[in-house]
Amino acid sequence: MNDTNSWNCKQTPAGNSIKDLGKIIFTAGLCVALVAITGRAQVASEIIRKSEELLKGKTCQGTFLMRVTTPHYTREMKMESWWVGNEKALIVIRSPKKESGNKTLKIGNEIWSYLRNTETTIRIPPSMMLQSWNGSDFTNDDLVRESSLVDDYRLSVAGEEDHGGKVCWKVVLDPKPDAAVVWGKLIYWVSVKEYLPTEVRYFDEKDRLIRTIFYSDIKTLGGRRLPTKWTVINEVKEGHTTEFIMENVQFDVPISDRLFSYRELEKGD
Repeated sequence: MNDTNSWNCKQTPAGNSIKDLGKIIFTAGLCVALVAITGRAQVASEIIRKSEELLKGKTCQGTFLMRVTTPHYTREMKMESWWVGNEKALIVIRSPKKESGNKTLKIGNEIWSYLRNTETTIRIPPSMMLQSWNGSDFTNDDLVRESSLVDDYRLSVAGEEDHGGKVCWKVVLDPKPDAAVVWGKLIYWVSVKEYLPTEVRYFDEKDRLIRTIFYSDIKTLGGRRLPTKWTVINEVKEGHTTEFIMENVQFDVPISDRLFSYRELEKGD
């Protein structure tokens, strides 16, 4: 019995080989899984980056119409905007007359609002970031945070779908643990053929759908094919929508850095 027990407890060369092979297979499988996960994250980040670059370019200047619709009224505003990447922006209201000359200045994560009639400039504090921007279904926080999707969220491609008659990537964005963001999750659909967004859904921390943006009316503006109509559906307030309609736009044009300053903000047009 002792000899038999002793023999059963010995590590034979064949046994060692099997264990070593098992470790190698496990390690290789783990590496493949990690590479696959990393690869999907990199692909998802690239999809979102390309989509944003197509819509804005390195610099962008253009005019657009914003139409806000509620169960009680509809109002329209014409605006002109200048963007430098995702870091700086100036938006000036051109009509209606009573709001003409009002401005919004964005530099990094800070926003200022200039009201022409009272000649006052207000720095938007953190407590007002979730308030409506110019009465629309966008918030002040949207202007600040739209540039940091890749930095603030974990991105993954959930697959490809026929979405709105187009083959699209479905990209899921979950906030990173330490990211100071207001959304609990975002889902993007981006066309495989042109890298253009077709729909974005915004969820809160309880996974409730709060807002949906549809991109449509693809036309050639500024030498690029773009969705020229963005329709924002407020999923919480029934009958509340906002439409952005691009009228004309130019990309990668020289824009003076002086434009994005507190001093220029208060100058009349």
